Amino acid sequence: MTANTQTEKTGPLPTGPLPTGTRTTRTQTAGENPAKAAIRPAKVLVRAPDPLTHSAISGQLATAPGIEVVAVGSTGPADVAVFVTERLTVDVTSTLRRLKSSLRIPVVLIPSQIDRADLFTAVECNVVAVLPRVAATSERIRETVLTAASGGGVLPTKLLGELLRQFEWMQREVLSPHGLHTSGLTPREIDVLRLMSEGLDTAEIAVRMCLSERAVKRVVFGVTQRLNLRNRPHAVAYALRSGVI
Repeated sequence: MTANTQTEKTGPLPTGPLPTGTRTTRTQTAGENPAKAAIRPAKVLVRAPDPLTHSAISGQLATAPGIEVVAVGSTGPADVAVFVTERLTVDVTSTLRRLKSSLRIPVVLIPSQIDRADLFTAVECNVVAVLPRVAATSERIRETVLTAASGGGVLPTKLLGELLRQFEWMQREVLSPHGLHTSGLTPREIDVLRLMSEGLDTAEIAVRMCLSERAVKRVVFGVTQRLNLRNRPHAVAYALRSGVI
């Protein structure tokens, strides 16, 4: 996740028009010339705790270049959800989980307050950006929505640091003692895949790791079956993308 770590403290949500400027999403149909690809605005679904807040956020986004607000009750697709709340309560978390299950789109969370302990829960609910309400100017909301629509993420500096510390703690205290890794691979599996990436065959890996050839084959078979990988090269590619080798 890429993170924008600049947070402005500029007061409550404004209701005025947004500044001009464009950031758009390009779409291309099969067989279409890329040069003629249509420019499609990012479609945004807004959820707020009350009609007044919903109207204010929707109104700001509706006038923003490159953004289209999805009407309430619409069954059409959306690219991003903007979720405004006081704090991440149990009810809010349940709603976010349902949103994730039904739409599977990134969420921009605009809370009045958020605790450090809520960060993991927010990430589990597909939240890719957190914009504290005191910093939620029209421009910041627009920029954050477009960043989320393009696959990016936005976190205030302190929250980003806390999230990274929590990930490090989880790896050190929870996963590592049980031989696990955030990639879904065990230390032994990582060692086998690393040697495979260096060009060693099964017999050579067995000698290097003091295992039988059958044990090495079991490790490779376990990885490919558990992670739904096609073959050895696919397993090595997975480990490379995960950054473990």
